[in-house]
Amino acid sequence: MRIDKFLKVSRVIKRRTLAHEACERQKVTINGKVAKPGSTVAEGDIVEIRFGENTVRFRVKKISEHVRKEEAEEMIEIL
Repeated sequence: MRIDKFLKVSRVIKRRTLAHEACERQKVTINGKVAKPGSTVAEGDIVEIRFGENTVRFRVKKISEHVRKEEAEEMIEIL
């Protein structure tokens, strides 16, 4: 799954356009490499997102195309 879509579906970032912009501004890394909006993310990958001075780091546990709000929390594990 594309990283910009995953960030939206997992509700890490509210809108896909914001996820897309974060990737273009090199704020997102997958396994230590800068991610482009179309970069593929897989289960077990470590994703890091920089929001200003804060950084969020998590492991991808599950990938699904459509998820309910309650199930979105099960898609990632905060590190």
